[in-house]
Amino acid sequence: MSSGFTLRQLSYLVAVGELGSVARAAERVHVSAPSVSAAITQIEARFGVPLFVRRHAHGLTPTPAGRQVLVQARAVLEEARRLDALAEKIAGQVRGPLDVGCLSTFAQIVLPRVRRSFVAQFPEVAVRQSERDQQALIAALRAAEIDVALTYDLEVPPDLAFEPLHDLPPYALLPAGHALVGRARVSPAELAPHPMVLLDLPHSGPYFLSIFAEAGISPQIAERTHDMEVMKSLVANGFGYSIANIRPTSDRAADGRRLVFVPLDGPARPMRMGLMRPRAAHVGATLRAFIDHCRAHLPPDGAGPPSLS
Repeated sequence: MSSGFTLRQLSYLVAVGELGSVARAAERVHVSAPSVSAAITQIEARFGVPLFVRRHAHGLTPTPAGRQVLVQARAVLEEARRLDALAEKIAGQVRGPLDVGCLSTFAQIVLPRVRRSFVAQFPEVAVRQSERDQQALIAALRAAEIDVALTYDLEVPPDLAFEPLHDLPPYALLPAGHALVGRARVSPAELAPHPMVLLDLPHSGPYFLSIFAEAGISPQIAERTHDMEVMKSLVANGFGYSIANIRPTSDRAADGRRLVFVPLDGPARPMRMGLMRPRAAHVGATLRAFIDHCRAHLPPDGAGPPSLS
């Protein structure tokens, strides 16, 4: 006989019971507040009694019947999680769909190569990829549009978990004829008098500017772009230097002009590349295999640098 409600609705019920608020529960389970309210109404209709006392100033408080239902709902959800884990253990195979998002800054450098080696090892996994900025990756994870995102640890919200892979220190990109070419390292103070081409992406742009702010100086921003390849071409053609963390596999811009890569001196925090995923979501065998594969196959600098001279 049908119970009249789903496991998802029970999870909404438990969230409301623990948080005392439909709005906060909706944030936890990543759905709209009306969806949570509708689920509570449906469950109450099934039991035929109110499960919460609704007070405008104090939120929702479980009734005596509500407290009993919450205890049983938690038990049902725990048993469902155990059953899901058992199914995965019995199957024991890495297969099925896997939706991977990647930060657009380095997607073209990192993701296809990692994806190719992963599907070669696990041919029964169907990987779909997408490239987005940080905020779009966060939204896609919350909406369950993707399973995992390869990105930086920039303003990761508390409902998402971040598994670090590598630290990527910043470095300067210079045109071949730049006055600072030939240095073993270069400082923000040495770069500041020269024109800068800023890779002006959400989160990344403020990070690059913070390198100068921490040194108490301001860069001379001559050009801004949201595209990594455009930035490289502008630098290679002498419009200024830039700063990045992912090192290309080639020392040439798209038009063939040469770039020089010089490590940045100073205390700037490295970017940390890693995998972001929903904190509350169960990590299945396929996703765990992908995480382990990235850890084993992504080189420490993200792509493998050309000569730094």
